Amino acid sequence: MKLTILGAAAGGGLPQWNCGCANCNDARAGRIAGMTQSSVAVTSGGQAVVLNASPDIRAQLEACGLHPPALRGSPVNSVVLTNGDVDHVAGLLSLREGTPFTIHATPTTLEILDQPIFRVLNPDHVGKAPIALDEPFEPLPGLRVTAFAVPGKVALYLEEGEPDTALMGEQTVGLMLEAVGRRVFYIPGCAKVTDDLLARLEGADLLLFDGTVWADDDMARSGTGAKTGARMGHLAMSGPEGSIARLSGLTGTRRIFVHINNTNPVLQPGSPERAQLEAAGWELARDGMEIIL
Repeated sequence: MKLTILGAAAGGGLPQWNCGCANCNDARAGRIAGMTQSSVAVTSGGQAVVLNASPDIRAQLEACGLHPPALRGSPVNSVVLTNGDVDHVAGLLSLREGTPFTIHATPTTLEILDQPIFRVLNPDHVGKAPIALDEPFEPLPGLRVTAFAVPGKVALYLEEGEPDTALMGEQTVGLMLEAVGRRVFYIPGCAKVTDDLLARLEGADLLLFDGTVWADDDMARSGTGAKTGARMGHLAMSGPEGSIARLSGLTGTRRIFVHINNTNPVLQPGSPERAQLEAAGWELARDGMEIIL
């Protein structure tokens, strides 16, 4: 089983088109690496499952070599969605040219794809397979995937009033991938590390976890906005209840942060935040990063 980080950034990417923060300007100048929006490909036997279809998916598939095997076609067998966020579903609109694949998502997320714009995905070619929480399915032979609820909110465009940012249900899920005797967790959005989640992660070989913000007030500190990580439904890396502290007991698990916001100070290689992250045994995902298990 090979995993490829198609995109390591949160929504907007790095640099974000309308942002002139230090990280974005450094990415434009080539001082730090740019990143496309959050997505992962899992390949086995010449076929691939894409975890979340980011708006950058066309360029991502080209960059990682998931090319047509013939005049028309694609090794992409299916797309598995962890929620209905724009940066996870908008890429489906770029997969509309008539090559078959299946979308796996919870019924709550599949309802979002009933909107008229998604009718460009011809149902004769694009299947929709509902995911039941905690019930495994096999998008590829030998690859077993199990979705489970993690704390998180509804997609921004579905908010009505003040949302519950740590709601448990079908709107935000993590994925457990099992193949060749290995166990991988992909959780690009999570508002809280609960005791139940800690127990589920015990003994994992690899964890790809929500790295959106370093501190809850990253955006305020960078001068780019007032919205907090918690309000966006994302847990901070730092602090006593942050992901680094809460997941510190997973000593036998390779731990990599994904879905990293453009304002996160860990993107600067020489920053104290990056040093603290690495000292705790974590890595930062990067576009094109390959992990073979």
